[in-house]
Amino acid sequence: MKSKENIVFLGMMGSGKTTIGKIVSQKLNLDFFDTDDEIENKLDMKISKIFSEKGESYFRKFEEELTLELLKKKSVIIALGGGAFLNNKIRKEILDNHLSIWLKWDDKVLLDRIKDSHKRPIAFNSTKNDLSKLIKKRSNIYSKALYYVNCNEIGKKEIADRVIKIYENNKIKN
Repeated sequence: MKSKENIVFLGMMGSGKTTIGKIVSQKLNLDFFDTDDEIENKLDMKISKIFSEKGESYFRKFEEELTLELLKKKSVIIALGGGAFLNNKIRKEILDNHLSIWLKWDDKVLLDRIKDSHKRPIAFNSTKNDLSKLIKKRSNIYSKALYYVNCNEIGKKEIADRVIKIYENNKIKN
């Protein structure tokens, strides 16, 4: 088995993938990529505008192509968009070849973070009940990750330290 050198963060929108990814990338001195930021830069549009003007299916197709391209890099840290791991091609590539880490939070914490967010098109027009269903559905898929960090009641530094420990233990095994 080849070494799983890339760390890929997955989880719901608002779970801290970008924040934790940046902290871990600084501590490990690895490049960091946020797929949502990369999409916005390549298309020169905010994700909410991409959804409203081009539609979710356009976004998901572009997200797939860009994410699979980023996953070809070596020794990098990638924060996926909240829905990217639902894509079969992306999920298979990550599970087969990368270190996947789910940043797991209680539903209530996520709901408080994402409700009414204009930045997140899927959340903006959703009810609390819709978002709860979405969290439950996505959590079933996120649970396929190689590792997860239960982020409840710990701070960013401790979350990052746990991720680094997972990474270092994985490097030793390979």
